Amino acid sequence: MNKILILISALALSLIVGCGNQDEGTKNDSDTANEKTTTENTNKEKETNNKLYFKDNEAKLNDLKIKITETKVIQPGEKGNEYGEKPVFAIWYETTNLSDKEIDPTTGWMAVFEAVQDNNPNAINTLEVGGLPDEQFLDSQLETIKKDGTVKNAVAYELDDLETPVTLIASQGIGGEKLGEENFNIK
Repeated sequence: MNKILILISALALSLIVGCGNQDEGTKNDSDTANEKTTTENTNKEKETNNKLYFKDNEAKLNDLKIKITETKVIQPGEKGNEYGEKPVFAIWYETTNLSDKEIDPTTGWMAVFEAVQDNNPNAINTLEVGGLPDEQFLDSQLETIKKDGTVKNAVAYELDDLETPVTLIASQGIGGEKLGEENFNIK
């Protein structure tokens, strides 16, 4: 049930976050003539006001910011992974809503991040989302964050081995431009 809610929320936010970067309508001749100036202004604006990135455990997008505050491997049967069959890589984070859009911490995370364990020479090994690793977030994980508000949450990914680092890849919404990636050792 949690996985279904997370997937539905992720799809909803991908529309919110991803659509904000698409051009609407078609260009006419006067638009094309001014394209260079507009592009230069847009690029300068992005560099100064809306720098998008994922570095130092923080992802910043146009509509939200996510700061990773803690990571930990939790074995099956331990607190935070009581019902899992595999060890999980648990991540605690804070989500800040930078817009007037309806954003919750779980949907925000799922729209931005993908977790990979590069332990398959033939295919990309994207990790499956596990159960919520911290029960204190059961009631708040899908609450709407007010503009400029910050809400804490946690997420877990089922590990396929206990040797290979987990790579978090951040994008500007599902299928959007890659913002960066960071490796997390799990040993």
